[in-house]
Amino acid sequence: MSTETADTDDELRERISNFLRRNFPQIQMHGGSAAIQDLDREAGEVRIMLGGACSGCGISPMTIQAIKSRMTQEIPEIDTVHADTGMDGGSEGMSGGQVSPSFPGEGGGDDDEGPEAPF
Repeated sequence: MSTETADTDDELRERISNFLRRNFPQIQMHGGSAAIQDLDREAGEVRIMLGGACSGCGISPMTIQAIKSRMTQEIPEIDTVHADTGMDGGSEGMSGGQVSPSFPGEGGGDDDEGPEAPF
């Protein structure tokens, strides 16, 4: 990679970071983070990872959709945005609905019925 390509990649990374800070301040304000994981300038693709509080937030899918649609409109070099929260490799927020609640006494053959009610 030439130094000119490296410079333009660095400039594009900076523009993407500024875009995220400017358009989505709520990510950081709510304890989350957005990081560029990969940038392929030639293909016009960027991979964004939402972390911190975003990993368990039910609003993450909407934030991801907004990032995808707005970034491709505002940064002409980017045609495709891949973004996820890192939970189970998907972008569905929480864990894609794969976790089900467990209750005392259900399944597993455990004899633990949980605490007794005080009344």
